[in-house]
Amino acid sequence: MASASSSSLPLGKVLASTEKKVRDRAIKSLSAFLSENSDNEIPPQEMTKLWKGIFYCFWMSDKPLVQQALASELAELVLTITSNTASIAFLRGFWQTIVREWSGIDQLRLDKYYLLVRRFVNAAFRLLARAKWDTGLCKQYNEVLTAKGGPLCPEDIKVPLGLVYHFADVYLEELNKVQLSASPDSTPTPLLVLLDPLFAFSTQTTSKIAFKRLKTAVLEPLLESISTEGNSDEEEDEDEGERPRKRTRLDEEGTLPGLHRSSCLEDPNQGSLDKATLSKGVRRKIFEVASDPTTRDSNRRQLYALWKEEGGSDSDDE
Repeated sequence: MASASSSSLPLGKVLASTEKKVRDRAIKSLSAFLSENSDNEIPPQEMTKLWKGIFYCFWMSDKPLVQQALASELAELVLTITSNTASIAFLRGFWQTIVREWSGIDQLRLDKYYLLVRRFVNAAFRLLARAKWDTGLCKQYNEVLTAKGGPLCPEDIKVPLGLVYHFADVYLEELNKVQLSASPDSTPTPLLVLLDPLFAFSTQTTSKIAFKRLKTAVLEPLLESISTEGNSDEEEDEDEGERPRKRTRLDEEGTLPGLHRSSCLEDPNQGSLDKATLSKGVRRKIFEVASDPTTRDSNRRQLYALWKEEGGSDSDDE
């Protein structure tokens, strides 16, 4: 760490203090430290201690407005860091802590942690947008999500399915918000690159409910939003062990309008693509993922079924 810095890394016991004023000062100190020391990487062990303190700092917040403000303030720390690499390391600390501590969150506190996850999903997208959707940075973040300790690691039995469900529920919604707030001349969003960790999970998960959640919360709404055909049906999906989610009713622009305003498939340098090209590209990707020999057989059948349901044809694989 830079010894000449005017700020220091707050101790976990200060962040998790029972006194709100002490916690507030600790968060301000943390924000100053991160902005001034972005080029100095926090060692993994220290990052683990830091995030444990932040986790319980949020645990102590006990009023809805306070919780909402703190969730936003913590997520903004991702953008406070000026180094993209350091921001990714900070996000890695967040996800590893959330996965590790999730099973200990009681029912009364669960909703506020759902909010915290949503805010960090949004902050990650804003970070990638700030970097003009740099392919290397996107892949670094995808690795955070799919590596052991990440929320989309299918081989890690410690990943709580409830966290996977919520991640799927908010993923496209938060991406849509970031795209809607972007300027008209902003860099196109590489949809397939951002979907890679979700596809990777869908090919290997042994949970039928988790697979269905990804299908109904991500893949189907995405294909619906970039479809050239309208559909105003409203559906509600619920399975045992998961919270119900309601499919968004189409408006004049369709669901998730930001996803097709300025998006591409993989290379932002090729410019934004129209709905038809995006739709064909996503269907082709589903076909490729289903065809991969490493995909689990049961998941392969469901991916092929989805491909056919969404109008997949031989031309998608040309």
